[in-house]
Amino acid sequence: MNSCSKEDPAKAPVLSTSPINNITSVTAICGGDITDNGGATVTERGVCWSTNQTPTVNDNKTSDGSGIGNYTSDLTGLLANTSYHVRAYATNSEGTGYGSTLSFTTNINVTDIDGNIYNTVKIGTQVWMVENLKVKHYRNGDPIPNITGEQWDNLTTGAYCIYNNNDDNFSSYGLLFNWYAVNDSRKICPEGWHVPTYDEWETLAGAGQGLKEPGTAHWKSPNICAPNSSGFTALPGGNCGFDGNFNALGEYGYWWTADEENAENAWLSIMFHSNPGLSGWVNADKWAGSSISCIKD
Repeated sequence: MNSCSKEDPAKAPVLSTSPINNITSVTAICGGDITDNGGATVTERGVCWSTNQTPTVNDNKTSDGSGIGNYTSDLTGLLANTSYHVRAYATNSEGTGYGSTLSFTTNINVTDIDGNIYNTVKIGTQVWMVENLKVKHYRNGDPIPNITGEQWDNLTTGAYCIYNNNDDNFSSYGLLFNWYAVNDSRKICPEGWHVPTYDEWETLAGAGQGLKEPGTAHWKSPNICAPNSSGFTALPGGNCGFDGNFNALGEYGYWWTADEENAENAWLSIMFHSNPGLSGWVNADKWAGSSISCIKD
C-alpha cells in the first residue's frame, strides 16, 4: 500500500506575555516572547490592553515588528489610577495567538495648588513626580515671588524664575527655584509630597537604570543614556546663576535636594547630556535657580 506524508497545517503562533514594569500614571512597559510561529511567518506582534478582562487586537494595541523571539512594548495614553488587563499577541496567515492575561493599575496623578497636573512613577520603593515642579505658590496659597535679573543672586528668601523668561520653557522644563523656596516652612510640594533628600536621590540613582528622556528633543546631542527604563524621564532645565543669567538648558539638569551644607550652600543632583545617568552632586549657592522633582512622603 502506498503512503504519503504532508506537513502539519499551520496554526496561530504560541507566545507568552512578559511581566509589566515601569508603570507610571499614563504609561507602562510590557512585551512578549514568541516561542513557535505556528508554521507560518509572524507578520505582526505586540501587546493589546483594555479595561475589559480579555483584551484583543480590536482594543488598544502596540505593533512591535514581526518574527519570533522576545520583544518589548511601550503602552502609552493610559488613564491615571485605572486597572488594565494586558496580553501579548502575534499574528500569522492562520490567525492571532495570545499570551496569558496580566493585570496592573496605573499610578495616581498629582495636582499642585495652581492646578498643574504631574504624572508619577514608582521606582523601587519610591514614588516620584515625572515632571519638574511648576508651582508658583506655596502649599498654603502664598505666592512665590517671580524674580529676574541682577536681584537674583542677592536673595535670601524664596523665589522662582522661568528659563529665559520664555513660557515655552516653562511648559517643557518647569520652573527654576532658589533653595530658600525649597526650605520655606510653607512647603513647596503638594500635600503628601516633599523635596527629596540627598539620600533619597542616592536611592533613586541605585534603583533607576535609565533616568533621562532619550533622544534630542530636549537633551542636546549627544544624549548618552540608557533607555528610559525607570520611567523617570528627566529633562535638562538648566539653571539661573549670577545676575539672573541663564545657563545650560538642554545640557544639564540640576535638582535641589532638601539638604544644606552650610549657611550659604546646599546640595544639588546633576545629570549631563553626555553622561548616561546621574552624574553626581554639587554644593551650590542657595540663591542659585534649579529644578525641583518632588517625591511621595
